[in-house]
Amino acid sequence: MLQDTLLFAAPGNLPVALVAALFGLIVGSFLNVVIHRVPKMMERDSANYVAEESGLPLPHTDRYNLMLPHSNCTACGHRITAMENIPVISYLLLRGKCSACKAPISVRYPLVELLTGVLSALLIWHFGSGWTGLATLVFAWLLIAMTFIDADTQMLPDDLTFPLLWAGLLVNINGTFVPLQEAVIGAAAGYLALWAVYWAFKLATGKEGMGYGDFKLLAALGAWLGWTMLPTIILLSSVVGAVVGIGLIVFAKRGRDKPIPFGPYLAAAGLIALLYGTPLSRLTMGLTG
Repeated sequence: MLQDTLLFAAPGNLPVALVAALFGLIVGSFLNVVIHRVPKMMERDSANYVAEESGLPLPHTDRYNLMLPHSNCTACGHRITAMENIPVISYLLLRGKCSACKAPISVRYPLVELLTGVLSALLIWHFGSGWTGLATLVFAWLLIAMTFIDADTQMLPDDLTFPLLWAGLLVNINGTFVPLQEAVIGAAAGYLALWAVYWAFKLATGKEGMGYGDFKLLAALGAWLGWTMLPTIILLSSVVGAVVGIGLIVFAKRGRDKPIPFGPYLAAAGLIALLYGTPLSRLTMGLTG
C-alpha cells in the first residue's frame, strides 16, 4: 500500500476533523436533495422513454434535476430560502415546521445532515486529510445517498453504483487501499457472489431475493476494498440485516412478508470494513477456519 501524500493534516488532527464535520453538514444537505430527486428523475425519464417509444407526447417536459427547480415545501410549494436551508440549525429554528404553512418537516433531513457530518469527521480523523481521506469522503457520501434511496424505493440507481465502482478502481490504481489486481478481482467477485445467491434462491423458491443493484453495490465495495474483504462485508451485512430486520418485526410490527432492502446493510458493512476491516477480516478468517 502506498504512503499517502498529506494535503493539510495527518490522522488524529481535531481542528481539521471539525472542519470536515462542518463541510459534511453542507454535503448532507445536498444529499437530501439527491435522495429525494434521483428516484423521481428516474421515474420521469422512464415515463418519457415509454411515451417516446409509443409515439405519445412526453409527460414530463419541465426541467427537473439536482439543481432545478429550487427546493420548496412539498405541502404548500413555499420556496425554501437560504436562511431556511442551513443544515440542522434551520430545522431547529423552524421547530421542524414549514415557515409558511406549518406542515411538519421530516426529521430525517437533519439526521442525514448530522450523519454525513459525523462520518466525514470520523473518516478525516482516521485517514487524515490527504488524498486517501478525501477519497473515503466520496465513498461515504455515495453510500449514504444509496442507503436512503434504497430504504425508500428498494432501488440502487446505476447513476450512483457505477460511479462508486469506477471510483474504487481509479483510487486503487496506485494501491491506495489495495493493489489494483485485488480491486479488479474484488469488483468481479462481488458482483458474481450475489448474482449466484440471487439465482440459487430464485431457482429454489421461484422468488427474487434481492435486486441487481445489490450485485453492483457489492462489486463497488470489492473495487474499493479488494476481494479479500468480501467475506467480511457479506458477514457484517448479514448480521446487521438480521438484527435490524428482527427489530423491525418485533418493535415496529413490520410484516415478515414485507421486503427489506439489503443495500443499507451492505453500505453499513462497507463503511465498517473501511474503518476496521483488517482486524475484522482476521476474525472472520479465524471463525471460518
